[in-house]
Amino acid sequence: MSNTNDRFLTRRRFLGTTAAAATTLAAPAIAQDATGTESVEFEQEISKSVVRNASSFRSLQWQPYFDNLKNGAILVDISSRALHYWNEDESIYKLYPTSVPMTDDLTRRGRTSITQKVVGPTWRPTPSMLKRNPELPAVVGPGPDNPLGSHALYLSWTYYRIHGTHDTRKIGRRSSSGCIGLYNYHIEELFALANNGTQVLLI
Repeated sequence: MSNTNDRFLTRRRFLGTTAAAATTLAAPAIAQDATGTESVEFEQEISKSVVRNASSFRSLQWQPYFDNLKNGAILVDISSRALHYWNEDESIYKLYPTSVPMTDDLTRRGRTSITQKVVGPTWRPTPSMLKRNPELPAVVGPGPDNPLGSHALYLSWTYYRIHGTHDTRKIGRRSSSGCIGLYNYHIEELFALANNGTQVLLI
């Protein structure tokens, strides 16, 4: 009787562990621990060159999207909320989760390029932002309240940026007014890799 119970309990523990593992794989990319603190373990895994991970992000080849990799290339996929980066000699490939524009009318697609790199950017609301919310501050300097996070890559399109965010809840969601947001430690990494002139395509 004791052996039977032991086998039953062992099987229950195994099934429970298996179910927990399956739940973990099915969970959103932004996992949280019991305290509500966001886990960086999965986020760090995304930034590696991988074929597929639990968030269903896929690594891509650059050739369908760019004629060449001169100055490197950034592909932003609005639908999958992912940013892909290739350096010029293809020795580096990065895949990052992003925030994307809240609505289609705020979304811009097409080709642009990086025109300026700024550490500790200053944020100013665009005219359309002020129209929607006149109570927005006129300017926010570098710091924890800045919507652009720690680093920003300015694009040739007026008002559009690839930038960090101090509000990590926004990543993986439709949460921006037009820009593409990354975790601060991801934008810091991309900032070091990308150059003025790096080509950018939003699809």
